[in-house]
Amino acid sequence: MIELYYWTTPNGHKITLFLEETNLPYELVPINIGAGDQFKPEFLQIAPNNRIPAIVDREPVGGGDPISVFESGAILLYLAEKTGQFIPADLRGRVETLQWLFWQMGGLGPMAGQNHHFNQYAPEKIPYAINRYVNETARLYAVLNKQLSDREFVAGEYSIADMAIYPWIVPYEMQGQKLEDFPNIERWFKAIKARPATIRAYEKAAAFKDQALNIERSRDLLFNQSANTVQ
Repeated sequence: MIELYYWTTPNGHKITLFLEETNLPYELVPINIGAGDQFKPEFLQIAPNNRIPAIVDREPVGGGDPISVFESGAILLYLAEKTGQFIPADLRGRVETLQWLFWQMGGLGPMAGQNHHFNQYAPEKIPYAINRYVNETARLYAVLNKQLSDREFVAGEYSIADMAIYPWIVPYEMQGQKLEDFPNIERWFKAIKARPATIRAYEKAAAFKDQALNIERSRDLLFNQSANTVQ
C-alpha cells in the first residue's frame, strides 16, 4: 500500500497519473496547502521541505520498514523502479527518460511556477517579471515541441517523463500559451488527456474542488515563507 500525501497541484497530479496507470494500491492523504497542513509535524517527518507530494511505501521491495519519499521526481523514479514500469530497462532509453524528467523538475516546473505566480497571484503586477516568465515558458514549450517532432511521447514510449511534464502543460492558458502554436505538443497533450488513467487521476482531483485555494486568505502560507519558518 502506498500512502500518497497529496493536493491538487501539477506536482500532485504526477503521482496519481503513475498510480492510476499501474493500479498500485494507494490511499490519498489530503494535505490542504491553503489551510497549512504542509506545516504539521507529522507531515514534516515525511516531507521536510513542507511541499507536496510525498509518499510512504508500507510494502517496499525486499520488505523491512516503510520507506518515505518526497519530491515528485524522486517519487516517480522510486515507483518506476519499484514496479519496473514506465522507465526503459536499457541504458539509452533510461538516460533519455531521466534527462526529460529532470528537464521538467529543473526547467518547466520552476519557470511555469513563476509564470503562474507573477501572472495570477502576485499582489503587484510587474511587467518585467511577467514577460520574463511567459517568454521562458514559451521557449520551453518550443523545446518540448521540437522533441516531440519525431516521436509519440517524450522519450519514445509513454514514461515517467511524460507524467512529470503533462500536468504542467494542463494550465497552458494561465501561462499565456496557445497549444495551436505548438502542434506536436497539442497532439501529445490530447493523447495523454484521453488515457483512462489520466481521466481517473483528474477525477480524483475533482473531489477536492470545494476546497480550492483562496489565494488572498492563504497568501502568507503559500508565498511568504522564509528561513525563520523552517524551525
